[in-house]
Amino acid sequence: MAFNKRIKIKALLEDDHLGQSVTVMGWVRTKRSNKNVSFIAINDGSTIKNFQVVADPNQISEDILKKASTGACLKVQGQIVASQGSGQSSELVAQNIEILGEADPDTYPLQPKKHSLEFLREIAHLRIRTNTFGAVFRVRHALAFAVHKYFNDKGFFYIHTPIITASDAEGAGETFKVTTLDLKNPPKTEDGKIDFKADFFERETNLTVSGQLEGELAAMGLGEIYTFGPTFRAENSNTARHLAEFWMIEPEMAFYDAEDNQNLAEEFLKYVISYALENCKDDLDFLDKRAAEEEVSKPADQRNELGLLDRLKFVAENEFQRLTYTEAIEILKNSNQNKKKKFQYLVEKWGVDLQSEHERYLVEKHFKKPVILTDYPKEIKAFYMRQNEDGKTVAAMDILFPGIGEIVGGSQREERLELLVNRMKEMHIPTEEMWWYLDTRRFGATPHAGFGLGFERLVQFVTGMGNIRDVIAFPRTPGHAEF
Repeated sequence: MAFNKRIKIKALLEDDHLGQSVTVMGWVRTKRSNKNVSFIAINDGSTIKNFQVVADPNQISEDILKKASTGACLKVQGQIVASQGSGQSSELVAQNIEILGEADPDTYPLQPKKHSLEFLREIAHLRIRTNTFGAVFRVRHALAFAVHKYFNDKGFFYIHTPIITASDAEGAGETFKVTTLDLKNPPKTEDGKIDFKADFFERETNLTVSGQLEGELAAMGLGEIYTFGPTFRAENSNTARHLAEFWMIEPEMAFYDAEDNQNLAEEFLKYVISYALENCKDDLDFLDKRAAEEEVSKPADQRNELGLLDRLKFVAENEFQRLTYTEAIEILKNSNQNKKKKFQYLVEKWGVDLQSEHERYLVEKHFKKPVILTDYPKEIKAFYMRQNEDGKTVAAMDILFPGIGEIVGGSQREERLELLVNRMKEMHIPTEEMWWYLDTRRFGATPHAGFGLGFERLVQFVTGMGNIRDVIAFPRTPGHAEF
């Protein structure tokens, strides 16, 4: 007989199972007992809601009930009956309880009390069992599914771009090196440099910072593609906004210009947020209440005017504000924040790179809605962005969200070979190593565009979590590669 003839708690709660004999498996969240009965709240991860098991000590041995402590894993067989207590319509009267795994109450760290997020990061291998992180990772799953559904339904093709690459798409140089050489005694060339000819790939390689360049190659044959995979930045930033390993969604589209790109990105964001609102109601209700409790502890000027659910609905239902970088600089220069020197980085002249505080001011204070910023100075943007006719700006766009700042960055790509080569030379990017990329401009070039979305930033926005380390199961940050 199969061991796993169980029903998930989510299914139990969605349909009427009164009078049925069922098997439930899960972990004990809480237990309370009196002389006559024990009430055990069990959760199996399928939903944020627990299911109550009622255990009669005349039916279930004292030894079993003692071991059914918080954190223990149980297999419970019994009958579903109408609940006598408040909070649930039905409960499971246990006829047999099997302890699948014990959890010593003296050493199990997740006892039923409030734990700080900092403490839970230290036990990331267990934190997924809490209500907060169970909710976050169910929402994360739903968003990932919505990403694939959106692009599939629009006729895009999913491309797996390489994790190991010889290119640095952003040109920032903050890459993790990949090698099989003996680091204690690497082979050297005659001039004393490491001889990468002796390495596995016979050249210097690194973990990818972006799948964009390879995505462009695929779009030149398939039309519309997207990538969704891990990317890596060796940026020594110990902040609530940065990870060394994160996931990126990067669509690339042939026959798209800058406006088409903006339209797609806005439609895409509204779709995935709406999907979460429709399919993660219980989890988002919980996270909404959690976020409201957190808001109370913030200084008044840092509080969100809208609650989490209201923010999500507002983004899903309203048009994004579109304006150029030049228009944004004028707004920021003339703002009270700037005039009263309340910005950490004052906005004094055209050409400066916008900081998170500037982006959030535009979104949260000035327009009070998501913003699409376009036409940035070419000096502060990547080599592959299409140069505008003014000679000063490129056809770039960033989408800015409340509480997050930049959530999407993209552009129309430069399809004109001569202009692209000249820009690469200006930025000291070796054209001979990028011959394969330039071939797409030599043979059948077409206007095309794309954008990148850091998936964790999206999950952060949708769940209301303040720290990006709390929306990925096992965060990789400077000094931390546990689990």
